[in-house]
Amino acid sequence: MKKILLQLDTNERPSPFDAIVAYDAGVDIVLAHSRVGTDDARGLVQDAFFTRGPKDLSTLAVWIGGHDVGLGERVLAEAKKAFFGPFQVSVMVDSNGCTPTAVAAIVRLASTDDLKGRKALVIGVGAVGLRAAMLLEREGCEVTVASIPADVFGDDHSYHKPRGLTVAADLVLDPIEPADRAELRKLVADASVVAASGPAGVQLLSAEDREAASELRYVVDFNAAEPLGVEGIENDDDLEERDGVVWLGALGLGGRKMKLHRGCVRSLFESNDKVLDLDGVYDVAKGLD
Repeated sequence: MKKILLQLDTNERPSPFDAIVAYDAGVDIVLAHSRVGTDDARGLVQDAFFTRGPKDLSTLAVWIGGHDVGLGERVLAEAKKAFFGPFQVSVMVDSNGCTPTAVAAIVRLASTDDLKGRKALVIGVGAVGLRAAMLLEREGCEVTVASIPADVFGDDHSYHKPRGLTVAADLVLDPIEPADRAELRKLVADASVVAASGPAGVQLLSAEDREAASELRYVVDFNAAEPLGVEGIENDDDLEERDGVVWLGALGLGGRKMKLHRGCVRSLFESNDKVLDLDGVYDVAKGLD
């Protein structure tokens, strides 16, 4: 039987990125649906898997995407409600690409050193930053999450004060809210690992900010747009060491992230019972070379 991926996208149009990754991973057919909400998910999933007998359900899988991370999580919850008895298919949620991005970065860092006991600072409270914080904690780091002070944005970028933040239904992170760059610098000064996860084109850390961090060993920047999030990093840094600091840039991470995307899609068809949420994607990444 052909490998069929049911693409449930919450956006107005289904993502071509997701479809291309699926085909590159060996999927035969992608059935794409757009504007998928919580009311749609259960019916679409059941309509798909009723075409297969239980022994053939590993030839069908679901990929939930779109820009809205919270909605994607809710669609996943509804899709799982479609399962009963032997009727279940593997499913992955990858809204906004945030999970493979965060996972690829932290697994890459952990591949070079034991991070246990290190103090880590994640700057930025978006979906990638919060997931990176969770994973650093799982690697044994003492993690602090900080929102971005208003004065860091400058005049060209709008500032939005963070509110209650969730990564998943059972986890709530309460970030520190430094009042200004000076307070953020104090947090950096105590960190061994810094992950910068701000909006495109906003420099979160200057060279002066970094120089205040005597214990700094690892820097990850998820921003690929100029100016980069951390002064001194290069976009294509892939654990390059300069001045005692190991750097991981957004483009240096890109190849590994794409390998992980494809690995996750292939993994969906290994059985009919996988759920590739943050934990599931993390497990896939740990198993890749």
